[in-house]
Amino acid sequence: MPKYKYPLLHTINDPVDLRLVPRENLRELTDELRAFLLESVAKTGGHLSSNLGTVELTVALHYVFNTPDDRLVWDVGHQTYPHKILTGRRDRMGTLRQLGGLSGFPQRAESEYDTFGTAHSSTSISAALGMALAAKIQGVERHSVAIIGDGAMTAGMAFEALNNAGVSDCNLLVVLNDNDMSISPPVGALNRYLAKLMSGQFYATAKNAGKTVLKGAPPLFELAKRIEEHAKGMVVPATLFEKFGFNYIGPIDGHDLDSLIPTLENIRQLKGPQFLHVVTKKGQGYKLAEADPVSYHGPGKFDPAVGLQKSTVFAKPTFTQVFGQWLCDMAAQDKRLVGITPAMREGSGMVEFEQRFPDRYFDVGIAEQHAVTFAAGMAAEGLKPVVAIYSTFLQRAYDQLIHDVAIQNLPVVFALDRAGLVGADGATHAGAYDIAFLRCIPNISVACPADENECRQLLSTAFAQDHAVAVRYPRGAGAGVAVQAGLDALPFGKGEICRQGKGIAILAFGTLLYPALEAAQAIGATVVNMRWAKPLDTELLAQVARTHQALVTVEDGCVMGGAGSAVAEALHAGGLDCPVLQLGLPDTFIEHGDPARLMALQGLDAAGIHASIRQRFAALLKPLACAA
Repeated sequence: MPKYKYPLLHTINDPVDLRLVPRENLRELTDELRAFLLESVAKTGGHLSSNLGTVELTVALHYVFNTPDDRLVWDVGHQTYPHKILTGRRDRMGTLRQLGGLSGFPQRAESEYDTFGTAHSSTSISAALGMALAAKIQGVERHSVAIIGDGAMTAGMAFEALNNAGVSDCNLLVVLNDNDMSISPPVGALNRYLAKLMSGQFYATAKNAGKTVLKGAPPLFELAKRIEEHAKGMVVPATLFEKFGFNYIGPIDGHDLDSLIPTLENIRQLKGPQFLHVVTKKGQGYKLAEADPVSYHGPGKFDPAVGLQKSTVFAKPTFTQVFGQWLCDMAAQDKRLVGITPAMREGSGMVEFEQRFPDRYFDVGIAEQHAVTFAAGMAAEGLKPVVAIYSTFLQRAYDQLIHDVAIQNLPVVFALDRAGLVGADGATHAGAYDIAFLRCIPNISVACPADENECRQLLSTAFAQDHAVAVRYPRGAGAGVAVQAGLDALPFGKGEICRQGKGIAILAFGTLLYPALEAAQAIGATVVNMRWAKPLDTELLAQVARTHQALVTVEDGCVMGGAGSAVAEALHAGGLDCPVLQLGLPDTFIEHGDPARLMALQGLDAAGIHASIRQRFAALLKPLACAA
């Protein structure tokens, strides 16, 4: 990092250095931090608008609290780039989300300042409360701070934690980073003064003393209580959080250090659960991101001086786009179809569906459990719900999947985006476990399309069933095959032989069909596109097992309990004795990096599949080669 370009930021190697900066120089520091953040993300890609919005808040928190002794827990974590820069990782930002580089989310193994690993929404309050109560049990004086966005507050888990925290006598601060509303006129000088006043020792002491005195005179106590609530209601939002047992403070301008720092300093002196409401703007300081925070949420590499540009190069349609088009086409044909997403409209490809069918589009917020049971309720009344959800987020609604959908045998379609490895987002977002955790549930089927056209066809197949079906597909584009315009379905539960060989048969599940075909070419193997992890095409499986000397299963999910395990179980149940090599993701969490490189490292590219087969079945391949 050039010292001349960022002279003040260059001197900050950890929060101890930050606390030595005179307060009057902090504005200069935040300007440099925001500029460096924009320059860094433009070179690597990553989350941008959310990070630009938390620059001042991050500086203020590390300036006031004694981190890492005081614990900061960042909800989701895609707003922690300023935090990473200020905690000793500034010079590694060029490695962000790359293999062997910095994670895009907090990771305990990466830094002592990352006190809790986060990437899924709405976990921060629970974790910070656990830390606060642990400190109390251990007799340690420290503060625990949860920083949570307004979107993450929609999840039930956040309110479960608030409900628990309100009756826990511990030093917990919840900071609500509200970045989805404009700063209204009350958030100004008057509100700043009131926030400072309400967070000060005098106000807290006087309020508690007054309540103690007036409790002896119930009519006066109730009158004082009503006056207090009425007065606060004039300048702050409804006292919902005080009903949970928190001392509510705010809202204050999250970009105003002259408001943030004194308020946090006052809060640090208070005991018990505190709730600070700050209002920030996504994309703050970069006009293009301010105007379009959605597009700049997670951009790839770009020129900050120019901004994001639409590519003029013809690109293959992504699986997400294929799903979005299918959803619109099927909705036009069948009025029973309703589309449901837990706050992933853009990511799941539902923008056009919302525009064309607004009465049948439901964004339930970051509430995966609710999304699944909500879909079950609709299905129970004769509608045909399609839940568009990332594989990694369906994990959060596992009980609802079993209890509310499967046991009642309701026809819900789950469009599972981001199946398999996702690349830069790493282990927290990988869809590695869906086959394993779905196939063990009765009344649920699992389809694994090999390419874009098959994805469309299997979605139609799934929609036609009278029970729950999950269609899993990866992030990005596939083989690039042409996608049909119709809504023709494929046979339910049936696979097909794509290449006839001898000796060894490779059973491919999903998009690994194409590297399997390439690997098979070198060894003369048969290749079967299985299409379904559940139900397996046992008739086809038996035929292949009887006519080949060995089977190889390939999948972009976990080996343990996955599709290969299903094949082994089926062979055993059918009394078929045929050796099986199961290739898939190992029993470990795979971190961030380029998706193709990660797949190659797991031996799931064509060369890796070929090498694994040669290593396992070397004795079998020799006579086959001689016969050829």
